[in-house]
Amino acid sequence: MTDWLEQAVFYEIYPQSFQDSNADGIGDIPGIIRRLDYIRGLGCNAVWLNPCFLSPFNDAGYDVADYYTVAPRYGTNEDLRQLFAEAHRREMHVLLDLVPGHTSVEHPWFRESMKPEKNEYSGRYIWTDNIWTPVPGMHTLRGISARDGSCILNFFSSQPALNYGFLHPEEPWQDAAGSPAAEATRKEMENVMRFWLQCGCDGFRVDMAGSLVKNDPDGEGTIALWQKIRKFLDREFPQAVLVSEWGEPEKSLAGGFHMDFLLHFGPSHYNDLFRCEHPFFSKEGKGDASAFVEKYCESRRKAPQGLICIPSGNHDMKRLSRQLTPEEMKTAFAFLLSMPGAPFIYYGDEIGMRYLEGLVSVEGGYDRTGSRSPMQWDSGPNAGFSSASPEKLYIRQDEDPDRPTVAGQQADPDSLYRTVQDLIAFRRQHPALGASGKIEFVYAEKNAYPLAYVREKDGEKILAVLNPAARAAEFRPACLAAEGSPAELLFALGGGGSVSGGLVSMQPCSAAFFRL
Repeated sequence: MTDWLEQAVFYEIYPQSFQDSNADGIGDIPGIIRRLDYIRGLGCNAVWLNPCFLSPFNDAGYDVADYYTVAPRYGTNEDLRQLFAEAHRREMHVLLDLVPGHTSVEHPWFRESMKPEKNEYSGRYIWTDNIWTPVPGMHTLRGISARDGSCILNFFSSQPALNYGFLHPEEPWQDAAGSPAAEATRKEMENVMRFWLQCGCDGFRVDMAGSLVKNDPDGEGTIALWQKIRKFLDREFPQAVLVSEWGEPEKSLAGGFHMDFLLHFGPSHYNDLFRCEHPFFSKEGKGDASAFVEKYCESRRKAPQGLICIPSGNHDMKRLSRQLTPEEMKTAFAFLLSMPGAPFIYYGDEIGMRYLEGLVSVEGGYDRTGSRSPMQWDSGPNAGFSSASPEKLYIRQDEDPDRPTVAGQQADPDSLYRTVQDLIAFRRQHPALGASGKIEFVYAEKNAYPLAYVREKDGEKILAVLNPAARAAEFRPACLAAEGSPAELLFALGGGGSVSGGLVSMQPCSAAFFRL
């Protein structure tokens, strides 16, 4: 594992919505540089920057038109290099968002691939051999050029899939994984990575990392593909970090990623904690964390090496605040910031920014648009995000006069912001709470509270106990019987808890950390 990941706490920046420096209503890279001290002051020492490359922005930049050029709305390549340099000066790291699975239809590679004459890019995308060829189970783009055939899509109709081959080709037009065309795509993506790593980038969060090789139901071909890329990185950039949007750690970590995101879809039961009818971290106390714990432990057994990340959210999810109050979010952050793996905080979650219901879709956001509103810095115009007139803002801002702001929460010692800041500092003070520290769940019963686990590293053991429910809870963990009691209380939220005679007693809506 790259050394700096052990104490990394990431902050995800959606560049359009973070800080506007030139009054056009859109966030930009100079604005991000201006706010690096804020991120560092919160306690985060790493940044994940959503796509900032040239794009028609049909999907908020996930439809790349040039991997080597920063979109003018954000600044220049030199601005991005300066961001890397300024982050490093503050002992921070920056991951760029790599989108290797598809491009925009406006990418020069795709324009060349549409030509009927065979050329260098004819095999860069996945084309059928005839416009009438049916493609069951796949979406296609048809009738767009003189080339006879239809092109496979990854998601939106403006995102043609790049060709990494098929693990099990079934048609003449399907290249095998490892074929010359598939290898050419991989090598070009390595060129993209090399370019930005040489500019000072510290690695990549990889979009849709598990979807590259087609007809690959168990991920074998895609794992092998990433293992090749990992060898390239180990050879040329051994400190470069890879974080996957995959949601199946046993696959992504085998492929050479340092860390895998648990997602709001897939098998992880992540939604059981924060985003379901009865979230575990709601004070109503009707949630259930047991399925999440069971799946998490299963993934850990299958992939004992590497990290698993449980983010507060991201640009694709509804914000935590949609179903949790600021007080409930404090307990949720006590969990997020005490679990193994490097935590990721979505911009604004640290102040409880709200999900905005019913916004008209902006740049392919649809129902995700409400989680992408501009950052709320202070009580000034546009909450300090931009000096543009409000109608020019990239996305409409939260118009509630009581909206949370950074300035307001920094002035309140009991705010969510202060709690997150304190939890990050507490995490850093204790090796057991680092990214690679061991974890053992000691209480995670079905439909029951609290949730408890022991973190351990370098001879330090910490018992974490979380009781989000608005009622008291207690349990007797075997670890206390073995270690003796009472245990030393290190940190508490809400009413906290106590240990006596091997019994852990927790107050309603509380969290507590004990040294064993």
